[in-house]
Amino acid sequence: MRPVATLLVLTNLPDRPSAEALASELVAARLAACVNVLAPCQSTYRWRGALETTSEVPLLIKTRSERYAALEAAIRERHPYELPEIIALPVTAGLPAYLAWVATETRAPDDLEDAPQ
Repeated sequence: MRPVATLLVLTNLPDRPSAEALASELVAARLAACVNVLAPCQSTYRWRGALETTSEVPLLIKTRSERYAALEAAIRERHPYELPEIIALPVTAGLPAYLAWVATETRAPDDLEDAPQ
């Protein structure tokens, strides 16, 4: 059996209610095992030639590589920004039991039907 590759996915939302809603939807859909909704931060960036500064709420999303495409699609579908930040970082080490939990909690619905009861 091939090891499951765990990912940490980062995105930012414009406010806490939209961040909490997205977090709940991703976990409910089993696209994420856990989503941390962090404290608001200030982001400074260039957009369409102008310097912008805004408050954003970062999300730390734990998933596995097999679910990334569906996760990205779900974020893009629900995200209010024209160009949302969606960055996936590989998890190269971690507590084995936690990484196993991430893998279990992000199984696709088809995989759940095949799982032993």
